[in-house]
Amino acid sequence: MSKEIKEKELIIIGGGPAGLTAAIYASRAKLNMLLLEDQILGGQVRNSYTIENYPGFKKVSGTELADLMQQQAEELGAEIDEFDMVERVDFSGDVKIVETNNYIYKTDTVIISTGATPRKLPIPNEAEFSGKGIHYCAVCDGAMYDGKIIGVVGGGNSALEEALFLTKFATKVYMIRRYDYFKGEKTTIEEVMNHPKIEVLFNKDLVNVEGSNFMEKAIIKNTIDGTVEEMPMDAIFGFIGTEPKTDHFKGQIDLTDGKYIKTDESMRTNVKGVFAAGDVREKEFRQITTAVADGTIAALQAEKVIVERKKNQK
Repeated sequence: MSKEIKEKELIIIGGGPAGLTAAIYASRAKLNMLLLEDQILGGQVRNSYTIENYPGFKKVSGTELADLMQQQAEELGAEIDEFDMVERVDFSGDVKIVETNNYIYKTDTVIISTGATPRKLPIPNEAEFSGKGIHYCAVCDGAMYDGKIIGVVGGGNSALEEALFLTKFATKVYMIRRYDYFKGEKTTIEEVMNHPKIEVLFNKDLVNVEGSNFMEKAIIKNTIDGTVEEMPMDAIFGFIGTEPKTDHFKGQIDLTDGKYIKTDESMRTNVKGVFAAGDVREKEFRQITTAVADGTIAALQAEKVIVERKKNQK
């Protein structure tokens, strides 16, 4: 059975902060647009228990912020198709093709805001204990380990913030850091270093986990002298970076060696009419605020392309 073909001026692929912001701007510009999201709107921001660096909010949960963004976009008339997965794209012509499970869309412009997913821990037993001790979302899975001992691997803001969140449940949280420093905000680092439930293990690397049906211990290596020790732990939460969700775009637009999308400061890719915004594009800082800025710029640039095309068609 052939799929129905629909025409749009703008397709936004991905419904995190960048995509939702783009949808807000596109809706205000009265563009014929559609936002596609194959999971829950909001992206990784929903995994943040508390956000304290988003302007206008002294403290807000990730879920609340995502819901407010979605509500604003929908109230402005944004068309959103949730849980519809992109299967194929073709950016070779002036009219771009985006095919999903249900439809084939022809569109003048595309904004890619698919974000990134947590990078898996590079240890031998990762797959065996995934969901049975190894996790990547403290908000999602932390409550499973009430009264337990938890390890957190990583050294950036995400690792620091999630370690603090996990102290709500754990009797002990080990911060496992292969270097002798953290890369996060100073205030958060100070909070972690001074927390009575958190013990920081500098110059230590997680090399494996072991257990029967569920994880029971972590194998830790000293990065200075190479000694290895076993430590009883019920869970490990990994926050060692992210991997961009760009598999559908390989061969269609230029990607970096790390598979992030190459753009200029106007969010333009090497293909006219195709833009990228948020964590999926190559850039130095990945924050909610930078994603929102990217989404703003991408939507305004897409509008310029659409207006120009309409003028040329007259």
